[in-house]
Amino acid sequence: MDRAHAENIYNSGKEAVISKLLELSSEIEEVEQTILALEDRIQKLENIIVKDSHNSSKPPSSDGFKKKKRTKSQRKKSNRNPGGQKGHKGYTLEMVDNPDHIEKCKIEKENCHCGRSLKDKEVVGYEKRQVFDIPEPRIEVTEYQAEIKDCDCGARHVASFPDDVKAPVQYGGRIKSQVIYFMNYQFIPYERMCEIIYDIYGRNISLGTIFNYNYSCYNLLEEPEEKIKNHIIQSKVAGFDESGSSVNGKNFWLHSSSTEEYTYYACHKKRGKEAMDAIGILPNFDGRAVHDHWKSYFTFPCDHALCNSHHLREFDYIDEQYDQSWAGTMKKLLLEIKDTVDTAKLQFNCKSLEDSVLEGFEKRYQALLLEGYEANPPPKVENENRRSAVVEKKRGRVKKSEPLNFLGRLKDYSKETLAFMYDFDVPFDNNLSERDIRMMKLRLKISGTFRNKLGADMFCRIRGYISTAKKQGINVLDAIEDLWAGNILVNV
Repeated sequence: MDRAHAENIYNSGKEAVISKLLELSSEIEEVEQTILALEDRIQKLENIIVKDSHNSSKPPSSDGFKKKKRTKSQRKKSNRNPGGQKGHKGYTLEMVDNPDHIEKCKIEKENCHCGRSLKDKEVVGYEKRQVFDIPEPRIEVTEYQAEIKDCDCGARHVASFPDDVKAPVQYGGRIKSQVIYFMNYQFIPYERMCEIIYDIYGRNISLGTIFNYNYSCYNLLEEPEEKIKNHIIQSKVAGFDESGSSVNGKNFWLHSSSTEEYTYYACHKKRGKEAMDAIGILPNFDGRAVHDHWKSYFTFPCDHALCNSHHLREFDYIDEQYDQSWAGTMKKLLLEIKDTVDTAKLQFNCKSLEDSVLEGFEKRYQALLLEGYEANPPPKVENENRRSAVVEKKRGRVKKSEPLNFLGRLKDYSKETLAFMYDFDVPFDNNLSERDIRMMKLRLKISGTFRNKLGADMFCRIRGYISTAKKQGINVLDAIEDLWAGNILVNV
């Protein structure tokens, strides 16, 4: 065999080996990409499984029967003993001086144990006990008789009935107020409301009559609702939240706007900016809006503050699922800042923290962000020339991990996260709005879907008025009953 022939055989074999190696390399790359894709999918599925109400924004009702971990309050334990504290005013029943009824209990024995008669003995005193109860409920009927007089000229004059007496036979303001109270405050549905009226008062009342009471109340509250809305628009700080609802089997959204004294509800088929524009509060609001990180809120030019209760749960999730200690430390820092602010407000009546304290907290906050970024380096960009048959390279931004996305929010919105530290009027969380919206969700659980949009709007307006009355310390039944007489007890 000559040298040239040997070289040809060698080169041919070499090319075959190289070709086989390239083929194997391509297969290995495909396997690697497949493994990476499967690992990513497994991570996503695990993240979904471990999320519940204690480490995310999911409601407790979604936890199911097999709860891994009970939801714990984020508040720290105090050193106080359980029960009423010293100086706390109790509400124990106390005897009244003028009872409505007095029942005499006579001695049944005719003779003393010594044999002497007790029959003619004078009563020397009484041992008293009082029972507080309500009288048997019954409907009283009041008949109004309008005088009729005929003049000698032939003209007939008839006296006027009171303004709220409009029909020959009707129910009065108290029973109408109880219907509104039970349905819109205690969330009793229509048919059960009819049963309650019959069981308590022995009267059959129709579904149409109950609807008319709600509709009348809805119309009476049109002007007060607009005033409540304006109060929220003019407020320095207001909380906003939204939650899914159902109207005639279709998905709608309940939106709440809240301050310490006022509550406004609205129902809309959209969740985002379109709905917020239609409601009309945020487009005209110049104060600070407290909310979660829903992006639609940031489309409005007002100041913003983020709910730190959401952050605390996310810190728990990052700490538990990804085993990253910076998250737990950041959670402790936020709670420490909250305690410092609360102490400054309550004990020292301060309006702000000292600059040195603010600077110290800010530095610790930024240091923990750096620690978080060190634990979550940005994802590596794949080589442009390498392509996989299983997972092709996608255009656009490289997908980041959940901890890295969370760190980005904490960094980009640090002023909104720490707004409560700089302005004592800003709350640490958005619990006020979440409590208000939670009541709307409770209504859906008890009474089910709204049958139409009008029913949802009626409930939103009436419930907003009731919530406002409660916040202002006004008895709910009184606030409703005075509506029929044209009186608005709520400060609007």
